[in-house]
Amino acid sequence: MTKPALLSTGPMMPLITDQIEAAFEVHWMHKAGDVKAMISEVGPRIEAVCTGSHTGVKTDAALLAKLPRLKIISNFGVGYDTIDVPAAVKQGVIISNTPDVLNEEVADTALGLLLSTVRELSKAETYLRAGRWPVEGDYRLTPASLRDRKVGMMGLGRIGKAITRRLEAFGLPISYYSRSKQAGVSYPHYADLTALARDVDTLIAILPGGPATQNIVNAEVLKALGPRGIFINMARGSIVDEAALIAALKNRTILSAGLDVFQNEPKINPEFLTLDNVTLLPHVGSASIFTRDQMGQLVVDNLILYRDRKPPVTPVPDTPFKGW
Repeated sequence: MTKPALLSTGPMMPLITDQIEAAFEVHWMHKAGDVKAMISEVGPRIEAVCTGSHTGVKTDAALLAKLPRLKIISNFGVGYDTIDVPAAVKQGVIISNTPDVLNEEVADTALGLLLSTVRELSKAETYLRAGRWPVEGDYRLTPASLRDRKVGMMGLGRIGKAITRRLEAFGLPISYYSRSKQAGVSYPHYADLTALARDVDTLIAILPGGPATQNIVNAEVLKALGPRGIFINMARGSIVDEAALIAALKNRTILSAGLDVFQNEPKINPEFLTLDNVTLLPHVGSASIFTRDQMGQLVVDNLILYRDRKPPVTPVPDTPFKGW
């Protein structure tokens, strides 16, 4: 039996690679000497796409137009802002992603980043490793503590709720920003992000990327957060006006920031590396073997289910499954 043709927009972990190569006729964009020629040749036969933000390739309308038989795009990751959703909807393509399996891991990382930023744990370790403790004495008392903080959540989806469960255990008051109030949620709701920033001193971002949230954290929001303010970004680099954030950190408009995501990552703005009041992580929110294996398997499961003409496990809300 002929295997259906699949296009991968970049390299995938061995768990994915081994299984899709067994089930599909796979064409790898990163291995093609001439990508345009490859797409021109195999595009009319492609039925599935395997992708993820890590590949650096946008599955845009121009690419989709060259894949007339495409039925499914299986995305590695919860966020799928590198996919042209309206174009996929227009073409009748199902998009699937990898929710839920990474909720707890990302929430753990968010709390780790928050603690490290507030208590300067990375800087304290660097101080020790540099041999400064016996020479200069104890590391300084940190200006910030979690004990007197109020947290504003930017986004309260599945990962956001996993974060708030942990924040509740720390005894922290929580409010949240979203376009509409969620049923069954007792935290104070804000439809105005600047107003939320003004009423808290700690913002944690865990909302989707894309045009609707582009640069939503801007100079006005950072000014409202104020000189005690701490900003934690576990969402997407695109939600932040990075020039405004760098200026706010330099000018001490806010106290500090903890960032796991950036614009143009992994080539981050080098100005971040010059600042002493920002904690930087290389997008490790879900980066454990345990969790990434679960994400990878979900990518494969959705593709195999398409091959077998069964409903996908995790179609995104924009493209509900209505049959192949």
